[in-house]
Amino acid sequence: MARAEEGRPAGAFAPVVPPQQAEDVPARVDALLRAAVDAHASDLHLTPVADGLELAWRRDGVLNPLARWPGTFASNLVARLKVLAGLLTYRTDLPQEGRLRLTWTAVELRLSTFPTLHGEKAVVRLFVGSGRFRQLNDLQFPPDVLAELRRLLGETSGLVLITGPAGSGKTTTAYACLRELNETHAGTRSLVSLEDPIEAELPGVAQTQVHRPAEFTYPLGLRSLLRQDPDVILVGEIRDRETAETTFQACLTGHLVLSTFHAGSAAEAVCRLTDLGIEPYLLRAGLIGLLCQRLLRRLCDCAAWVEDPLLKDEWGLARARQPGQCSACWHTGYQGRLPLAELLLPQTPIVAQAILRREHAAELQAAALASGMVPLAARASAAVASGDTSVAEVRRVLGMRHQSPRGTSPAG
Repeated sequence: MARAEEGRPAGAFAPVVPPQQAEDVPARVDALLRAAVDAHASDLHLTPVADGLELAWRRDGVLNPLARWPGTFASNLVARLKVLAGLLTYRTDLPQEGRLRLTWTAVELRLSTFPTLHGEKAVVRLFVGSGRFRQLNDLQFPPDVLAELRRLLGETSGLVLITGPAGSGKTTTAYACLRELNETHAGTRSLVSLEDPIEAELPGVAQTQVHRPAEFTYPLGLRSLLRQDPDVILVGEIRDRETAETTFQACLTGHLVLSTFHAGSAAEAVCRLTDLGIEPYLLRAGLIGLLCQRLLRRLCDCAAWVEDPLLKDEWGLARARQPGQCSACWHTGYQGRLPLAELLLPQTPIVAQAILRREHAAELQAAALASGMVPLAARASAAVASGDTSVAEVRRVLGMRHQSPRGTSPAG
């Protein structure tokens, strides 16, 4: 969540020349991958279309078109990626996945191919090495959220759930929590994880990856882990009822459990767990913290302050910064990202009562606000007021319904 572009040379993307003959393909693939790594892209897309191959990459959560290449060697390019990932080049009729490890970078790359009307679509996902899964201090959480999160990590039992949509930094936060626990307790607590997949190696943590083809699932793995005398367990993601039930069994039997969950807000996460079949009394007893987060793009130094009468009406602000364009930010107006976070504490009396009454997300949100939770909308308004991000970016990430600076918009 810290600024991802630090240390990157300034300058816009230099297009990679498309291959002119089959012999050029390996070099062009290598050049594309190097460019994606240098740009700190999270995904590189190669999409076949009727008249060629479209290239794009995702940076700071936004997909940016790069180029359209002639389709002459499109299949060769995808085939080269499949060779690097150890996939079956002759099977173009079914999805495949594999890992690429390059000798010139510590970044791990995973290839996913998918058959389409005009050929195989390939997406290379770039995972940073373990060094980029930082300490909690590096994640730029607000001081109050950071202090409360550290208090929760000091508990010996209970579930800390990290929620948000895909790409909101949940795994980064979970890994940072494990790093903190490992360094704080120096081997005096047994730390284990069950993940799908393992995204980086964590010192001091016994990490395991589920393997669904062999029926080694989250529930099966978690039940087995409970017999390994763990103190802290990371469950990569709660996806279904059985995983949710097993996770609560673990946190209610003397283990501190961390996990991630897809939900739009902390209050919505509680309701979704109820929908999965977790009884309110179990939620009240086992859930000790719900951290909901988003990532906003941070404005580049080329941004300028502007005054707009609409800002006063919608945000209570006289002025705000708007993105500019320069080579340092690749002409996007943004460099790096910053987190928004809201932390719901189910153990507070007013929230606990709302959970037991099976209140809807709006009522749970109101109870959380009454108990002192600072919502995402208020954090976003503060980021706009300080000039860290733009109104347009907040609307892109949170949606129009969250634009109120008072944070009273419904959560779910």
